[in-house]
Amino acid sequence: MKHKILLVEDDTSISDMVKGQFIKEGYEVVPAFDGEEALEVFSRNTFDLIMLDLMLPKLDGMEFLKIIREKSMIPVLIMSAKDGDLDKALGLGFGADDYIAKPFSMIELTARVKAAIRRATHYSRTEREQQKKVLTAGDLTLDLDNFSLHKNGTEIKLTSKEFHILKLFISHPSRVYTKAQIYSLVWDDEYYGDENVINVHMRRLREKIEDDPSSPNYIKTLWGIGYKLGEF
Repeated sequence: MKHKILLVEDDTSISDMVKGQFIKEGYEVVPAFDGEEALEVFSRNTFDLIMLDLMLPKLDGMEFLKIIREKSMIPVLIMSAKDGDLDKALGLGFGADDYIAKPFSMIELTARVKAAIRRATHYSRTEREQQKKVLTAGDLTLDLDNFSLHKNGTEIKLTSKEFHILKLFISHPSRVYTKAQIYSLVWDDEYYGDENVINVHMRRLREKIEDDPSSPNYIKTLWGIGYKLGEF
């Protein structure tokens, strides 16, 4: 079965290049050239992944992503030259799964898309098969069956990546993880040495779960090494 991708990119040369590459790889690619068109196309089709530019006419990529996240947890890969928007795209209320900066290599883009679809397929199958399970750490309760987090009984909304990062730490409370290991295990992909994506997700996660994000208790930093779960 062919995987289906929604490609949202207003630059026709980039759109044509990416579409051609992924058709060769055996994917079905549906292009959209502005945010409004992308919403309309998304509402009429079922996709396995969205490749999204942020600088779009009519409805920009950030607003498109926010609307999509209210309806679906489909994997979204950001393609953008706007580094300043990365924090927002990966952060609270938006929930992109990955990003690649322009200009990018088609080899890396293809690898990231394949990894994102593979992760989504794996998690979907695993979560359907597993029995309900709850993990706890301090005042945090992580429900693996319902993909929900509560702190002292109050629900905290997490993005998919934030959820799986926290699950990684709570599942292995004594283990220290480097940034490369976190990326490999959560993104299920080769680490390209760009620490920014890990830094953004970790900061946003701490802002949600910590009483004082500047002095975290749940996810501790071991300087020069990585991160580990705090002791409870």
